[in-house]
Amino acid sequence: MRRCKGTIRLAATLLTVAAASAGQAQTLGPADTTGVNTIKELFEKLHSCWRPPPAASVNPMDITVIVSFNRTGEILGRPRITYESAQASDVDRLAYRVAVMEALQRCTPMPFTETMAGAAAGRPFAVQFRNTKHQPERRAWLSPKTL
Repeated sequence: MRRCKGTIRLAATLLTVAAASAGQAQTLGPADTTGVNTIKELFEKLHSCWRPPPAASVNPMDITVIVSFNRTGEILGRPRITYESAQASDVDRLAYRVAVMEALQRCTPMPFTETMAGAAAGRPFAVQFRNTKHQPERRAWLSPKTL
């Protein structure tokens, strides 16, 4: 009988600790609820929403989009693709364009703070989404040459 009571107490203690932990997790909440207050946080938020297409279906590439927001964090106008990797095929380009638009959908409305809403409203932001392994650039004057 004693062993049963001890087990019941242990189970009750574990349930209490689990409930307290869950309560703490709910009160803390995700970091996204605080609002975007700086340009750096804006880019971090946009990159956190980025899900590149699967590597099995397309080749990796870079893409840049210009996007503007209104005060409430909604996209203002239409985002514009301004750069895509030169070696990308039409299939790659289409897949990455869709991935960029999905990232923008996931992130909007952008949770701007009041001050950031006033500062960001109507301003264009060029957001780079990179999905290539960049090799260090080789330039002729950096390469050892024997003459």
